[in-house]
Amino acid sequence: MNYDFDQIINRRESESIKWNLYETDVLPLWVADTDFLSPPSIISSLQDRIDHGIFGYAKPQDSTKRAIQLWLDKRHNWKVNLVDVVLIPGVVQGFNVAAKAYTNPGDSILFHTPAYHPFFNVAQNSNLIQITSPLSRDPSGSYKVIEDDFQSSVTPETRIFMLCNPQNPTGRAFSKSELLSMAKVCLKHKILICSDEIHSDLVFTETNHIPIASLSEDISNITITLLSASKTFNIAGLKSSAAVITNPILRERFVQTTNRFAGSVNLLGEIAMRTAFENGEDWLNMLLSYLEINRNLLFDFVQSELPGVHMSKPESTYLGWLDCGDTGLRNPSGFFLEQAHVALNNGSWFGDEYNNFVRLNFGCPQERLLTGLERMRTALLQR
Repeated sequence: MNYDFDQIINRRESESIKWNLYETDVLPLWVADTDFLSPPSIISSLQDRIDHGIFGYAKPQDSTKRAIQLWLDKRHNWKVNLVDVVLIPGVVQGFNVAAKAYTNPGDSILFHTPAYHPFFNVAQNSNLIQITSPLSRDPSGSYKVIEDDFQSSVTPETRIFMLCNPQNPTGRAFSKSELLSMAKVCLKHKILICSDEIHSDLVFTETNHIPIASLSEDISNITITLLSASKTFNIAGLKSSAAVITNPILRERFVQTTNRFAGSVNLLGEIAMRTAFENGEDWLNMLLSYLEINRNLLFDFVQSELPGVHMSKPESTYLGWLDCGDTGLRNPSGFFLEQAHVALNNGSWFGDEYNNFVRLNFGCPQERLLTGLERMRTALLQR
């Protein structure tokens, strides 16, 4: 089938946070959902279930776990058992559950910066000490893991390392050597890995996603992997995700804590997630081709048309991480909102030291992306 990712859909007439937070003259290129219709198979399966008309308490289905199991094998060369898959409402709930399940007050958690903002809430939610390990930035602007830097961030109290791979907001898909170096440190210090892999299916042609738990049995035994169809298939509002935990002791504790604090997966969300993993591959392959064109368009435009703005080409996600440090703007996201009427994520949302950055969502029709970029260029040239 052919799918029309150029189709312009009016989302202001829906409950969209992305499209209704700002005034109607603002083009939103911020929060990480896309402006594309979900695959027809998902819409059809939801409609079939809605036609039934009763939406009572639901039991998670093994068929959903099987769909995830087969997807991980086919797309990521990772073989897991059906029992390893635990259905949960969301990835954010998942890493908070992990903190509750495997730590005690006074322990510490470790994660890289820049970081997806909800990572910063986990320590406070569980009375933990927060430790951040800044990713190293090379001259090209690309972020990398340096083993010695990561090792030096570990303390005797560190119990969980919260990995984000692919990385939000930088767009890195970490290499096998980087993943092994982090896992080596965690194994040495008996640190659990909670790996947020929600963007694992949004990886471009020059690289591939490697689940850290797939690298060895020893690494798998200390890893909780969190994943979802939500970002990939634009179903985030349906609240359905999964944890993959091969260690039965860790899995049992995670399940018990999920039941206490997070609750069950959404009925319609589970149907959408199952359908995505069973029937969504053709749609995803076409989406990735479209997003890669958008990514390249964004990168070239930033390099040639936005003076003082720099970015490295993201290997994954539909998010651009733009360094506005050479523009002289003290608050670039505020400038682009007020002067260009384009809404972007403020870099400080990903860490206080990133105030000169903005995050731009290119998961939209190319017409919208070009409109936003042209507005940004005009604002910079006219200031």
